Amino acid sequence: MAGDIAADFEGAIATLRLRNPSRRNAISASMWGELAAFAQSAAARGDIRAIIVRGDGDIAFSAGADITGFDEARSGAANAGSYDDLVEDTCRAIEAIPQPTIALIRGACMGAGASLAASCDLRIAADDAFFAVPAAKLGLGYDPRGIARFVRVFGAGATRQILFTAERLPAARAYALGAVHVMAPAQDIENAALSLATAIAANAPLTIRAAKAAIRALASGEAGLEAEARRLYAAADASADYAEGRKAFAEKRTPRFTGT
Repeated sequence: MAGDIAADFEGAIATLRLRNPSRRNAISASMWGELAAFAQSAAARGDIRAIIVRGDGDIAFSAGADITGFDEARSGAANAGSYDDLVEDTCRAIEAIPQPTIALIRGACMGAGASLAASCDLRIAADDAFFAVPAAKLGLGYDPRGIARFVRVFGAGATRQILFTAERLPAARAYALGAVHVMAPAQDIENAALSLATAIAANAPLTIRAAKAAIRALASGEAGLEAEARRLYAAADASADYAEGRKAFAEKRTPRFTGT
């Protein structure tokens, strides 16, 4: 099946690209596996402080799951359940990346591609981008776990609209809902995403990891995540970066954070 992912690194910023141009960056089963593997490896990399997730080119973030393989990969209830588990497990792996993740959205962001974008911490969209979940036009059931993610990000009302109508939700509407954090003209979207990632990367990484863990714990209510958030909070307060931040403030200079 066509498609793969590619990771580019520039300083402390990683850019993860979905590459399936003939299918508007639709995500195949093998690509879901590659995404999960990247997510697991990113957690161990102290040199990465922000991650941009995007589709290759300027046509689409992703047209969703690559349905060309559905006759085999999603035929029958058992196969459908296994495929949905693959998508959900990958989305949870993206959510669990300790560094902040930014979905850079150009063009179409549809179906499982919208689930992937919703799994990122922040979303920045071109003003001509749109979200859509066309499951109702295909007659397939949409995983309730994915619907729960849409409700968390878009709200229940907008989730009803995109699922019931299978129509487009423009980026401007998503921005008004708070689901998109930054909206920019298409010609400026690359610089806007890089600017956002650079601002994040310049800050204390242990502080950000602790904050992300706390937000995940509050959103999920999982006791294990709350304990991890408290551990990271204490580690940030005991870090060399905290001492460096105080010293830099007193000396009126830019702090040099090392993640220790």
